[in-house]
Amino acid sequence: MFTIFKKTPNKQKLQKQYLKLMEQWHELSTQNRSLSDQKYAEAQLILQKIEELDIIER
Repeated sequence: MFTIFKKTPNKQKLQKQYLKLMEQWHELSTQNRSLSDQKYAEAQLILQKIEELDIIER
């Protein structure tokens, strides 16, 4: 019963990380393409974790 409440803050933390990485990706897209691609890949991994949490919560 209480596991539902523990996952919400973790999900919010992941969402903040995702947004931060996407901002970095956007800034780097005009400066350093390889680093930009790396940030995008990291953001996609976090997005997958968020989607997994959504599935578990259902």
